Amino acid sequence: MREAYHDQLGQLAGQLADMCAMAGEAMEHATRALLGADLALAEQVIGDDTKIDDLRSGIEEQAYALLALQAPVATDLRIVLAVIHAAESVERMGDLALHVAKAARRRHPNHVLAETVEPYFAEMGRIAVELAREATDIIRTQDVARARSLEDADDAMDDLHRHLFTVIMDKEWAHGVPSAVDTTLLGRFYERFADHAVSVAKRTVFVVTGRMPGYGGSTDEA
Repeated sequence: MREAYHDQLGQLAGQLADMCAMAGEAMEHATRALLGADLALAEQVIGDDTKIDDLRSGIEEQAYALLALQAPVATDLRIVLAVIHAAESVERMGDLALHVAKAARRRHPNHVLAETVEPYFAEMGRIAVELAREATDIIRTQDVARARSLEDADDAMDDLHRHLFTVIMDKEWAHGVPSAVDTTLLGRFYERFADHAVSVAKRTVFVVTGRMPGYGGSTDEA
């Protein structure tokens, strides 16, 4: 009976890791669609978002069933609670990738971004996918040291996000207000994606240590 219970806990963590991997893949494809004005790839990301949502629903259902039927305590309770909260963050990561893909679809066949800012988004996309992959591995390994190191990559994302504003506000910006608005919103999507990946890592630290680390950005908004 207890063996089956711990198998269920392991399955919960595994499903969360799978969900995080899906969110990372969604952002990778969304970034390619954004930079390449690839309508088919954008549509794929949009269509696949329901898979992430469905997985989150399944995880929550299983987690609440464990709380109700097994009354977990100590580390087991931390695992269940961390999975519930982390699944919410991962779903938001998927939603943010969805927003990027929808922007690419909305402007098709034109490119959303001015050429001057495309390199920034290529790098932001790379960092976002790297963070999602790291978070996926951290969920599987419960590696606290790796979880804490994610802050460095998140700082790099924050630096890029801040620098975008200097580019947009520069008097040499020649791409108009609509392009500036698109750039601002998309930059925010990537910055939030990174924050949620860090939040997932923080939940892993909580599972292992029993304490919630104080690093990283706020994740109160999507």
